[in-house]
Amino acid sequence: MNIRHLTFRLLQVYVAVVRCGSVSEAARRLHLTQPTVSQQLKRLGEAVGEPLLIVRQGRLVPTEAGHELYRASREVLGRFADFDDYLVALRGGERGRFSIALVNTAQYVLPRLLGPYSRAFPEVDVTLHIGNRRQMLTRFERQDDDLYVFSHPPSLAHAVAGRFLRNPLVAVAPHVHRLAGHEAVAMEELLRERFLLREPGSATRMLFESWLQEHGLTLGPTLQMASNEAIRVGVAAGMGLAVLSEHVLPPEHPDLVVLPVAGLPIESHWQFIVRRDRRLSHAALGFLRFAAGHLDECVEPRFVANELDGLLAGLGT
Repeated sequence: MNIRHLTFRLLQVYVAVVRCGSVSEAARRLHLTQPTVSQQLKRLGEAVGEPLLIVRQGRLVPTEAGHELYRASREVLGRFADFDDYLVALRGGERGRFSIALVNTAQYVLPRLLGPYSRAFPEVDVTLHIGNRRQMLTRFERQDDDLYVFSHPPSLAHAVAGRFLRNPLVAVAPHVHRLAGHEAVAMEELLRERFLLREPGSATRMLFESWLQEHGLTLGPTLQMASNEAIRVGVAAGMGLAVLSEHVLPPEHPDLVVLPVAGLPIESHWQFIVRRDRRLSHAALGFLRFAAGHLDECVEPRFVANELDGLLAGLGT
């Protein structure tokens, strides 16, 4: 058998003839002429090198070799029909894989979207990379991931961004703080106390320091800590005060109090960032579409800032 002369079209024609039992009926179903079907059968027989069909009681039926070819043809065509279904699901974002890189604070919010998404699309594999801003900027520069989540985005020269969630920064203190329960607090009253801060380059720290500068204020004593969780625990233990994302605070936080500081919360937003110079996977695109359509169902309404339709439009989808 000369494999090089076999084509999917020859196999499709052959399967149709066997199923129909006649050249004329197969030609009608395939929207071909009878001479075309006959010519295809002749080419197939020459490629195989064995008789494939005989006439029995007015119908074309396969010979022994023809029967084996029919079985093999159905398997091949069936496998590629399955592959076509796979491609449809893949392009629809129903399967595949993608990765998201997010700064530490975003781990408190993104599962609210990923949980419902994973239940809706269980055949999509999602990988999360979590770290500080410097680590995530390195991944962004190396184009390591499909999606990035920042509250203070990097340069967008080769990327497009879309807000999806408010990220208000609030001042927190231990519940026994002298100003707990006050209706209004001036930041100047707090700056003589120690503030617990993330490392330089942290988006929360940058936004807080920028806010202070805009208001002509300067921090007093500070203590640098490695994570938002460490800062939250430190504040509860009386080590100092902090400005944190409201999302870092658990729903119930009896050991902490949010101080009503004039001018706060500092407004920022979580944003999805997509590089234009890296091919975006179908699964990642499907996730963005899911987020755009279901954000209101997954996140407390007061935090929603859904601008993902603009991001999708910027990607040309």
